[in-house]
Amino acid sequence: MNVVPLRPGAADRRLVTAVRRGLRAVAEPARAAGMQAYMKSAMPYLGVPAPATRRALAAVFSEHPLPDRGSWEATVRALWDEAEYREERYAAVALTGYRRYRDHQDAGTLTLYRELIRSGAWWDYVDEIASRRVGPILRAEPDAVRPVIREWSAAAADDADLWLRRTSIICQLASKGDTDLVLLAGCIEVNLDDRDFFIRKAIGWALRQHARTDPDWVRGFVQQHADQLSGLSRREALKHLGERTG
Repeated sequence: MNVVPLRPGAADRRLVTAVRRGLRAVAEPARAAGMQAYMKSAMPYLGVPAPATRRALAAVFSEHPLPDRGSWEATVRALWDEAEYREERYAAVALTGYRRYRDHQDAGTLTLYRELIRSGAWWDYVDEIASRRVGPILRAEPDAVRPVIREWSAAAADDADLWLRRTSIICQLASKGDTDLVLLAGCIEVNLDDRDFFIRKAIGWALRQHARTDPDWVRGFVQQHADQLSGLSRREALKHLGERTG
């Protein structure tokens, strides 16, 4: 069979088609309504459990290598923009992190991730991108990425940019001793007055996670901002520190 090479920057329609077929082949339609209800999703589900999704996508991605960065990004966008089912957007996110394309993970990719975060606007997409895509890029290129994260942390208080702010707060969940504490504190502080559940939960989650590495810093931060932290954020931050949360 003759294989027509992709034009630089062209989406691989064969991969897109194979993803759709692969997901449908392992779908369990009886699960679909429950999955959609749990995620409060306007977009329907096929009903593919997460383990089956991972297996199906690993096979498809392996069989359809993309030749360049432009084709990789175009294919991600095609899967995302043309999705009829939520699992197809999960496939787009998975493709961004596929091991073959590690070299594409740099500050230049943040434009793509910003668009996915804003248009996805829900935690199942955003948390994966924040902690497993944006976070590693921040650790690799702190000087280039830090200003972007600060900008996201102060994004407008609307439904889409809320998720950029959540990303700024939780992108360092896996940073441990490499956490940029000045950046973390700044991203939290600019959002302390926000009453949204997902922002308050993110603040508590980020502090709770860093408490595993530096409990004294977290205790000090909570004490310093005792009058501003919501009860939810404070409880989450101190959850494993054996302290009273009020």
